[in-house]
Amino acid sequence: MATTTAVVNIGQLVTLAGPARPRAGRELADLGLIRDAAMVVQDGRITAIGAYHDVLPAIPRFARVMDAAGRAVTPGFVDAHTHAVFAGNRAAEFEMRIAGTTYQQIAASGGGILRTVMQTRAASEDELLAEAHRHCSWMMRAGTTTIEAKSGYGLDHDTELRMLRVIARLNEEGFANFVPTLLAAHTVPPEFKENRAEYVRWIAEELIPAVAQARLARFCDAFCDEHAFTVEEARTVLTAARKHGMELRIHCEQFRAGTGADLAAALHARTADHLEAATRESLVALRTAGVQPVLLPGSVFALGRSQYPAARLMVDLGLAIVLATDFNPGSSPIASIPFVLSLACLHMGLSPAEALTAATINAAWSLGLGPQVGSLEMGKQADFLVHEFDDYRELAYFIASPAQPRVFAAGVEVMHGT
Repeated sequence: MATTTAVVNIGQLVTLAGPARPRAGRELADLGLIRDAAMVVQDGRITAIGAYHDVLPAIPRFARVMDAAGRAVTPGFVDAHTHAVFAGNRAAEFEMRIAGTTYQQIAASGGGILRTVMQTRAASEDELLAEAHRHCSWMMRAGTTTIEAKSGYGLDHDTELRMLRVIARLNEEGFANFVPTLLAAHTVPPEFKENRAEYVRWIAEELIPAVAQARLARFCDAFCDEHAFTVEEARTVLTAARKHGMELRIHCEQFRAGTGADLAAALHARTADHLEAATRESLVALRTAGVQPVLLPGSVFALGRSQYPAARLMVDLGLAIVLATDFNPGSSPIASIPFVLSLACLHMGLSPAEALTAATINAAWSLGLGPQVGSLEMGKQADFLVHEFDDYRELAYFIASPAQPRVFAAGVEVMHGT
């Protein structure tokens, strides 16, 4: 007999039901709210959803009934930009930044990403898996059920593939959805310091084919900015990735305009991530090309900067924005989507509804998973959260609260709330 659960007495159900595409403009504020609602889940999929009186006839007699106690239920969060697999930490650099050393100065002195590369190269696959479990458990505790995870702390053949195999193992465990991204174009490793052109060639001509043959990455990313890779270097990497069947994402315009947003538009990348310094002209180009901006206010906050992405302008221009944590050991050691929602509302002018849409259904579409996750609709995977409260706005309102929702992935409770 099929496993069937009826979730009843939902005070406020945020379905995010709507068009089968990313949401833009006024659509961002339309959450598809249903009050006094119910939902039926069978073998991990939603088979009925709506007002309780409409769903009641669809609840089988043998179903397990779960009382939501009048609380709010939302889709699980989709974190579309993380660096969840790494060894060690950079707590010492956190202290240095507090004392006034900039992120760029730390990187120039051999710290930053290269510090984590050294620690990650020294770790075994099982050690990396154990660390990744810890990081991802923080995300899941806060309600994240789908996680994009990048490589990029290996910068050599063995470690990059080791990181991607860890992501594959996480996916096999089934506690969350994991989407793997190759990010070998993260920074130039020490052994190529005097020959960066050879490193770019190696990524494009040797590493990408190996990763594609092993089917270890769905996406390829490149960090295009003043202290990372140039526009032309990023173009070489991303063009090679597309030839080998990978979809494209790009870190760009975090610190300086003209560092990759126009390239993302020209290549019709899935996403352009960061965009703190992007110009209006580049944003229009992204909209025309159908590129989704992935906005990462956590990294702005954690770096002590004040230049947040122009989210309000992006919404007004009709861009289908995404919010994500950018969880990483250096510039954004932040694992909580609810905290990111608070930052987006307070510092970027988004409403709680717009922010929630950006971290669920729009994030899902940016990963090519819109038909499967990100909203609560008939036939979709039952990734949902039963919150401690009865109003979705409390997600952003109670800033950095220790709230722990009940977290369900494919209908199975994977994190117990309070």
